[in-house]
Amino acid sequence: MSEEAVVFIDDKEIKVSDLTPQQLHHQKHIISLRNKIGNHQFEIDDLLPSLQFHENALIESTKEVADEVLKEGGEEDEVVG
Repeated sequence: MSEEAVVFIDDKEIKVSDLTPQQLHHQKHIISLRNKIGNHQFEIDDLLPSLQFHENALIESTKEVADEVLKEGGEEDEVVG
């Protein structure tokens, strides 16, 4: 003997067989959307470290260029001055 499927709505247990077609439609969308959100969150968690790596690499490369420009600017001042 198998148990009847139930859903919890506002902390109330309701048999799936008691849902109207419209309610079943909404319930299926809720399940689908939660699954999609979970999958996208997994992808986001996977992508964030890569994004941060590239952002940090860009920041560091601009700092290196800025340091070189400042260094070159300082050398020119010494020659002229």
